[in-house]
Amino acid sequence: MPTVTPRDPDNLEALRDASDVLGLDALLSDDERATRDRVRAFVDAEIRPNIADWFDRAYFPAELAPEFGKLGVLGMHLDGYGCPGRSAVEYGLAALELEAGDSGLRTFVSVQGSLAMGSIHRWGSEEQKNEWLPRMAAGEVIGSFGLTEPSAGSDPSSMKTFARRDGDDWILNGSKRWIGLASIAQLAVVWAQTDDGVRGFIVPTDAPGFHTTVLEPKGSMRASIQTELHFDEVRLAASALLPEAKGLRGPFSALNEARYGIVWGALGAARDSYEAALRRSLAREQFGVPIASFQLTQQKLVNMVIELQKGALLALHIGRAKDAGTLTPTQISLGKLNNVREAIAIAREARTILGGDGVLLQHSPIRHAANLESVRTYEGTDEVHTLILGQHLTGIGAFS
Repeated sequence: MPTVTPRDPDNLEALRDASDVLGLDALLSDDERATRDRVRAFVDAEIRPNIADWFDRAYFPAELAPEFGKLGVLGMHLDGYGCPGRSAVEYGLAALELEAGDSGLRTFVSVQGSLAMGSIHRWGSEEQKNEWLPRMAAGEVIGSFGLTEPSAGSDPSSMKTFARRDGDDWILNGSKRWIGLASIAQLAVVWAQTDDGVRGFIVPTDAPGFHTTVLEPKGSMRASIQTELHFDEVRLAASALLPEAKGLRGPFSALNEARYGIVWGALGAARDSYEAALRRSLAREQFGVPIASFQLTQQKLVNMVIELQKGALLALHIGRAKDAGTLTPTQISLGKLNNVREAIAIAREARTILGGDGVLLQHSPIRHAANLESVRTYEGTDEVHTLILGQHLTGIGAFS
């Protein structure tokens, strides 16, 4: 056999070039690569050196919100009102690089930009857009998104939170659960039943009767904040109503935006896990040789790269469709279901290559594997996306 030279575990760029077996980098434009590289550099400088400590302490770095604004990733895909107005593919690449740092940090960008800002941008009045979006895009105001309830997760139509009219005002009562960021947010976009169906409201978090409870301790998404919201006779002015949002179409449109980001983001967690395993396998010796020289280790690495490359092709195809205006919710479900499921498998397999050291937080796969359990659950569980696809294939709804 020909003599070969093992790859240098410290030359990450060379390892990435070798791992791009299909040459997918060439499918990106110069602007797309520039966006990716800019966000990657931010993650390398601001997130990687600190994330193990943040995760261990269950600390969300809210002080980075203005830095995310300067980076241009808050409401990245929205136009006007101080928003960056970048393409869907650029936003996807940013989500991938952010989640390579940590799912919790990508989730912040998603909650802020896709859920809260996206709802105001699509369904709000001009006054609401001008009041909130520029400051949210700059990271000066943090928003949250209240849809899920203790007894209404996969079935939001069964929500019990209710807003009743009182003259020109609205009175809000009920609760929401698993709501990101609400304890540090200045506003919450809240969806509630009314006598006119489901409507959306911009609710100031300092309104009398608005209370938050942080959900902890958690074994996943520890560098993030999830809360329960409680509304006790919260009085809202008529101007709090999102005038264009009527029915579940409003929150579902926001969920599809968030799900799109997950299609890309999960690949970041998977890629980071794979790279940690690859570098470890090249650096660690057993029986006198790098463990990368063993057939079983190479099989694991190859299987990871195959799924990473397939997932990247899927994400890019979905992103191009979104930019072309042809993307369907069913296609997003396929992407979310596949890429998160494969990302979890990659993170778990990567941990095995790290051996016992793989349970230490100085190595990322165990953290990514834990985080991805949350990513797998929110914005539609595996079961929900499976049934969405099943209904598409058969024409039969199996949700009840």
